[in-house]
Formats: sequence, structure tokens, C-alpha cells
Amino acid sequence: MKRPLLHPQPEELRLESVLYALADPVRLEIVRRLVTGDCPLNCSAAAPAHLPKSTQSHHFQILREAGLICSERRGTEVVNTLRLDEIEQRFPGVVTAILKAAKPFQCPDADGNA
Repeated sequence: MKRPLLHPQPEELRLESVLYALADPVRLEIVRRLVTGDCPLNCSAAAPAHLPKSTQSHHFQILREAGLICSERRGTEVVNTLRLDEIEQRFPGVVTAILKAAKPFQCPDADGNA
């Protein structure tokens, strides 16, 4: 049996957790992709392609525990949706301002260069 995916309630969200989660360029890119997507994305579609699955899982766990995303198991995959409305109610304008100010993520090429 798989472990349940735990999500904090809106009143449990902490600003420092949200800021920590968004401080990493990979996680920020995942959030950016979820914002621009019009439907829930599985982990492979939302994360930069060069990341190993274990690293992807780690980043999604941090985003989920910070309350930024909601992850749901659907068969063999996990799909993710952004909890932007809940975050915006708790911390108005924070995520929007970070996304607007952030530079686009540069995926490394095959040689590992950015």
C-alpha cells in the first residue's frame, strides 16, 4: 500500500515554507509550468526533463508540504495542480510577485552546461 500524500490545510500554510520552496530554481520552474498549464500535469510533464525521477519526487514533496501544489495519484502516475487561490488568500500577491520577478529557468544541455 502506498503512503498517502499529505497536504497542509490553508490555515496551516507558513510563509517561510512557501518562500523556501520557491527559492529553488527547479521548483520555481515547476510552479511556473503549473501556472501556465490549463490542466493538472503529471510529474514528468511539470518538471524539467533533465532531472532524475528521484530528484523530481523530492522537489514535488517540498512543493506539496509547503502547500503550493496538490498531488493526486491516478493509476500509476501522480498529477499535480497548483493551489494558487489558497496561497493568494493566505499571502496576497506573494507568489504572483515572485513569478513575475523571477528569471526563466535555463535547463542544462546534454553536456551539463546551463
